[in-house]
Amino acid sequence: ATDPCCQWYFISEELTEAFTETDGQCNDMARAAIRLGFHDAGTWSQSLAAAGHDFGGADGSLALFFEEERPENGGLFEITELARDIYYRYDVNMADVIQYMSIHATVSCPLGPRLRAYIGRIDAIQPASDGLLPDVHAPADDLIALFEDKTITPHMLAALVGAHSTSKQFGVEHSRKGAPQDSTPGVWDVDFYNQTLEEADSECYFKFESDVKLSTHPRVKDEWVAFIDDQDHWNEDYAAAYLRLSLLGVNNINNLKECSKTLPPKKNRTP
Repeated sequence: ATDPCCQWYFISEELTEAFTETDGQCNDMARAAIRLGFHDAGTWSQSLAAAGHDFGGADGSLALFFEEERPENGGLFEITELARDIYYRYDVNMADVIQYMSIHATVSCPLGPRLRAYIGRIDAIQPASDGLLPDVHAPADDLIALFEDKTITPHMLAALVGAHSTSKQFGVEHSRKGAPQDSTPGVWDVDFYNQTLEEADSECYFKFESDVKLSTHPRVKDEWVAFIDDQDHWNEDYAAAYLRLSLLGVNNINNLKECSKTLPPKKNRTP
C-alpha cells in the first residue's frame, strides 16, 4: 500500500520555502498560517454539538466556503489562497491542509515545537457558525467560557495565546498596522509572556487587550507566569493544547494517520 504521508513530503518542502526568511526566522506567511489553523478549528462548540449542530471545527470550511471574507478573518486572504492552491494541486483534504500548514509554520519559527500532524479529516459541507471565535476586546471570563465550550481549559488557553509570540496585528489598531505582539515576532519564544505583563506600553510591540486581561486572570495567571523564562514548559503545553484544538469537530479520529515525520526539524537556535 502507498504511504498516505508521501505527498506531504512535497507539500512540506513547498511550505518551508514559503514560511522562512533568508535569515531563518519565520515570516508573515507563517504567521498567517498559524492564525488560519486557529480560525478554522476554533469554530466548534460543545454546546452547539450537543444541540445537534455538530459541524465546524477543523474541517476546512474557512477556505472551502470563503470565510476569509468574514471580519474576524481579516488578513487571511493570501494564506487561504495558498491553502486552496495546495488543495487543488495535491488533491488532499482542505481540513488537513489548513492544520498541516499551521503546524508546519510553528516549527518553521526558531524555537518552535514540532507538533504532531494527523491526516484524514473529513472536509466541511457547510460554512462554520458565526460568533465562535474570540474577540480581542472581550473580558477574560467570556474568553475562558468560550474556550471551555471548545473543551480547552484555562491552562491550555494560557499556552495557546502564546502563539502571539510570532504574530503581528493589522486590523485592531489601524495607526499601528504591522505591529508585532512581542519584540521578536520571527522567533517562537516566551518574550510575549513577560512583555504582556509589563505595565508600560511599548513602541516595539502592541499588546492585545484580551491578552492583557487573560494574563492577570486568577484562572490563568499562575500558568502565564510559569511560562516566563521556561521555553520547554511552554512548548510542551502548547503542543498538547494545539493537538486538541486541531482535532475539534473531527469525529473520525481513529481513522487518522500520523504524518509528523514529513515536518522539518526543530530549529533549536535563534538566528
